[in-house]
This record gives sequence, structure tokens and C-alpha cells, in this order.
Amino acid sequence: MTAGPRGRAARPAARRRAGAALVALVALVAGLGGGCSVLGGTGPPGATSAPGAAPAPTRAGVAPDVGAALADLPQESLAPAPTLRVADGLVPPTNRWFSGLAIGDEPQPVFATPLSFAATADGFTFGVPDVTTGPTTITGALAPDVAVGLGAASFAVGADDAASVTLIFLADDGARLGTLVLAEGSPLVSYTAAADGEVQVPGFAPSSGAGGSGSTRAAGTSGRQVLGATLGDRGYLLAAPDGAQVADGRVTLEAGQSLVWGALPDGASVADPGTGGAALLDAMRRPVTGTDVRYGAGTSAVSTAVRYRTSGAGTGTVVVRLPHQETAARGAEAPRCGLGSYATVLGTAELCTASTLAWSAPAVAPSGRLDLSGLDDGARRELASQVRADAGALPARPSDTYYGGKALARDANLLDLADQLGLDDVAGPLRKDLAAALREWTQPHGCEERDARCFVHDPVLGSVVGRTPSFGSEQINDHHFHYGYFLYAAGVVAADDPGLADDLAPVMNLLAADVAAGAASDELPATRVFDPYLGHSWASGYGQFADGNNQESSSEAVSAWNGLALWARASGQDGLEAQARWMLGAEAASAKAYWTDFDASDPVYEGFAHHVTSLVWGGKRDWATWFSGDPSAMLGILVLPMSPVGGYLAGDPDRIRANLDEALAGDPGGYDVVFGDYLLMYAALAGPDDAASALKTARDLPDDRIDDGDTRSYLLAWLMVHAA
Repeated sequence: MTAGPRGRAARPAARRRAGAALVALVALVAGLGGGCSVLGGTGPPGATSAPGAAPAPTRAGVAPDVGAALADLPQESLAPAPTLRVADGLVPPTNRWFSGLAIGDEPQPVFATPLSFAATADGFTFGVPDVTTGPTTITGALAPDVAVGLGAASFAVGADDAASVTLIFLADDGARLGTLVLAEGSPLVSYTAAADGEVQVPGFAPSSGAGGSGSTRAAGTSGRQVLGATLGDRGYLLAAPDGAQVADGRVTLEAGQSLVWGALPDGASVADPGTGGAALLDAMRRPVTGTDVRYGAGTSAVSTAVRYRTSGAGTGTVVVRLPHQETAARGAEAPRCGLGSYATVLGTAELCTASTLAWSAPAVAPSGRLDLSGLDDGARRELASQVRADAGALPARPSDTYYGGKALARDANLLDLADQLGLDDVAGPLRKDLAAALREWTQPHGCEERDARCFVHDPVLGSVVGRTPSFGSEQINDHHFHYGYFLYAAGVVAADDPGLADDLAPVMNLLAADVAAGAASDELPATRVFDPYLGHSWASGYGQFADGNNQESSSEAVSAWNGLALWARASGQDGLEAQARWMLGAEAASAKAYWTDFDASDPVYEGFAHHVTSLVWGGKRDWATWFSGDPSAMLGILVLPMSPVGGYLAGDPDRIRANLDEALAGDPGGYDVVFGDYLLMYAALAGPDDAASALKTARDLPDDRIDDGDTRSYLLAWLMVHAA
């Protein structure tokens, strides 16, 4: 789920309660192994990497030492405990693409591009979604093509890592039947038996097309039997062990033996699998067992590499490359593509062979300052007058973690403007007030003294939660949106104040670790919300939706990693700053690729009537928000809070103008709308003339169109800087 309007537009109660509390916690499954996501760095901060360069693995991500700091917080669950289907000792996987499998009354479908997957009463089902496009929605719902019966009574998430999840299926008596691995970017599903037994695979029969001339064996598959099935409009292959009994849609496995399924690309068939089918067959000898991620953060580019670990002889597997991954690695890690493609809700995805899928994106330099040095004297006088007016009329800051954090970031921006303009009589008191507010929020024992402006540790869900939650934050919704504002404010205010940074560090580091720990610890997961394969974050804690997890405000996700980088810099954490810069660049690139600037020439957009998708799910994309049907909200939620890194939204001026034309319902002067202030700032990215025009409009924008996370001072400053 994603946090909502971020403005004065009311959000309906249904939205606030969409992740409503679930039934009581069941006992964790005993004896199942845990797992963690591991990140790898690529050298010292500041090292450059050109676009397209693959990061070189140098180190594993480090789990932050948070145990003592977490123990200092009150131990409290603010939400009723949900049903958890996770192994004993595994931190519940909230805010992940597969969270809906692990958390909630009933397991939900999940989406591991290019596959959709769901647990069933006695096993599982999966398939490649049939993507359909309408004027406001691109849908790729669960495709239950392949049905597999295991005789299972239950399952649990046994392990997870950067881009894969391992499920363990159990019999009535709790005995382990087998394990299944599902990975993002892989068209393969593998199941390994833990005990002798029979697996139901209806529809599959020996495949002459896959094996050649009526044989049930495929060349290059080590004598494994190859079965095929056409289910719906899709061809699927199944590799079974040599010698396993195969008859009437059943395969008999011995303990330790595996079945591996592969989904053929669009247009291929079991009778004629083509080059994509041949690549699948080869990869099915080496089923994926897990993944890890390496990253690089340079001055011009950030790079991501997802490595697919496999079992069996040989190296390499098949991977699916999405539109945002097309700036691919060169050299040894370059994938071999052109093997076919899959239609997905994110666009056409290409099938490749590789051990590692690596790509790069433009770097976004972290910033907490609008550079006013280019403003003339008249602009500086106008801005100074507005800063004084805004500083004298600041409202009381709210006490929940969303609006409270947002107000701190707003006031930090005002402080920076006052500093740059030499308004010491404004900056001094505001700095003192902000420092006091940040110290209050970060008192470890604050929640023992009050019910607001403090944090607790939820030991059941494995998270740091504000005592006064909002938008489902007690269910771990939207934490990166909320905590990004705190990290930003702390990074700005403590940038030149080591004493303040030291005072804030114990709890501020917990907020950072809650959403972006470099590796899992006993208390917190690794990079809770960030999905390295997709390059963007997930916002719903429990992911209890038939369309998978989702994220609405891509821009607040970008802003969160900017805040993380600024806090890391202010507190002297070079490794965390490098990680934050990687996430910042990656999230910005995906935000443009799938929310604001997607390539409308891709066939998936044929019939889609809009320029943005404001709500991106695992299994669909919507021109819709959780809180408003206004056209201005559809774009506004993708650009706020227009922090100093908001320039990443620039690019094609015509696309910016087209996005605005849609948001303003065709009225180029109609900024008296929800998020009108942020849309004016977005307009400035189309060029200096657009910024100058927006500046004239902003001066007369009604006060109630200045968002509670913004001031007229910051609005004018942004526009002046871009018009200069």
C-alpha cells in the first residue's frame, strides 16, 4: 500500500484502513531455515561508474548493529498481530513483492515477473499473466495456468533474499514435503522433494517438440525427461528426473529430486519452442536456488547487478530484462538476449541468458539545498520578505509520523533559505526549534512519557513504529515515505552540527535501518521496502491484495533515499551514504520508467488513455490514487515534495507539458487544484520560460493550495532558481 494525499485533500477511511488488522498470530513454523538479503558494495564512496558498467563485487552488505538501540525502545505492537506464514526466526517479510503470501488470513497472489503465482489448498499454481489494457488500467492478473498438487496442508516462507523467496510445503502432520523457489526475473519455478511422494501435474505429457522426435528426453538436459503442456494460450515445459515415473499427469519423486517448470516466451509453443525454448531447457538443468545483489554508486551513474545462484552442472540461467534494465552491462556479465519476450504490465520484457543481470541508471546527487547564488537582488529581496512571513506563521507540527515528519522537512527547507539569505534573526530561532523537535522525536524512552512524537519497537513484525501512526504505519505501510522526511530534516539541520547528529543518532539510525538495513539482522530485515530487481520500493506492509503489493508516491520514495543519504553524510556513515545514493538513482530511474515518463510506444500502452500511471502494483498499473479522483492528484502524488533532488523528473519538456495538460484538465492556467504548488514546480522543469510563467502564477496561488509540506517561500525559491 502507498501513503496518500499528502495534502489537505481528505483521504477516505477505507483507504486508511485498507490494511486492516488481521487475526491473531499463529505459531511460527518450527525447524525451517531463515534467510536474508545481502547487498554488495563496489568500492569507496565517490568511485565513478559509467552508464552500462557492471559493479564489481567487493563486499557483502553489513547488518547494522541495532540490537542495543532497539532494546532501549518500548517493546510494543500497535497493530493486532496478523497471521504469519514464516519460518521460526525469520523476520516477517513486510513490504516485499511476496508479502501477501506470508502475511494475512489468506495467502494472496504474488507477481515475480514474468510469472504470477499463488498457493492453493494442496499445492500451488502459476502462469504468465495475460496483459490487457484499458483507458485507465493495465492489468496482468494471476494466471492459474499450471496447477500443481503436492498433498500439502500448509506452507511457510522458509527463506528470502534480494529477489527470490523459498516456500516450504508441509503435510498434515507437519512433515516437510518439499521446497519451492520463485525468483523475480526468472521464468522458471523449481520444486525439490524432501520426502518420497507423488506430484500432480495435470496437463503435462511427454513433449516431442521439446525433446525431439517423440523422445521424452531433451538433448542438453542431462537425460531429464521433458514434458510439455499448452495451458491457456501459453506453452510450458517441465523437466522431471531421469527414471522418475511419469504417467497420467503425475510424477513420482524420491527425496532430493526436483521438478523444474519453464514458461515459454510469447509466440513460442511446445511443438516449436524456438531459441527461447532451447535456452529454457538448458537452464532447467540448473534451477535457481537464490539471488544476491551488488551495487555501485558513482558520480555519473549507479549500477545494479542481480546474481542468480543455481544448482547443477554448468553456469548461467535464463533471465527476463525489463525496460528500465536496458542499459545493460558489457563484457563478461553482458546477457545474451534476443531469445523472445513476454508482455508484462511494465512493458515488453526480453528473455536473455546470463548468470547476472546487470544494468545502470543516471546518478542523482543527494541535496538538501536549492542553490540561490544565481538570483538577482530583486529576487532575493522578494524571497527574504516571504521567508520572514512564512517563518512567522508556521503552524504547530502534527504528532503522527507522516505529517509530523513532513512538517519537519518543510521547516528544514525554510531554515536553509533563511541561512542562504543571511536572515540570522529568522534562522537562529528556527534552527533551535528544529533541533529541539528532532531531539524530542528521537528520545529512546519518549514513549514511556507520552503517546506521541516517539517510537516503539514491534518485536512481532520486526519494525520501528511511531506511537501515533497514520495511513496504516502500524501495519508497516509507507515507512520509507514517513521516515524519509525525518532523515531529510535531520540531515539538513545536523549537517554542520556533529553534536546534534550524535544526539539524534541512536533513534535516527533505527529509522534508517528500519527501511534500508544493508543486510538482515535478528530484529530487522534487509532493505525492507526496496526491490533491487525492479529498482523501486513497495509500500504496503502486508501486501494483502489480489494484485500484489503496490506503490503510489514514487516521488516520496525518491525523496526518502535522498533523506537517507543526507543523514548518512551528516552522521559520518560513508557506507550507508553509498547505499543510499544507489537506491536514490535506481528509484528515480524506475519512477520515470513506470510512473511519469514511460515509453508510450511499447505495445502494452495501446489503448491506455493517460500519460502517467499513478499507482503501480505487481499485477497492474492504474491511473488512480487511493485518495482522490482529481486529475491533478494523479500527477501531484508523483512529484511531491519536490525536494532539491526533484530535478530527476526533468527530461523531455514536451512530456512534462503533456503530463501537466492532463493533470490540469486541459487548462494551462488552472493551478488552483489539489497539489497546484507542486505542479507549478514540476512545470519549471520544462525550461526557464516555463519556470518564469509558473513563477507569475505562484505569486497569486491561493494560500490553501500551498501544501502542508511546502511554503510559499520554497515554492517561489524553486521557481526563481529554475527561471534564472
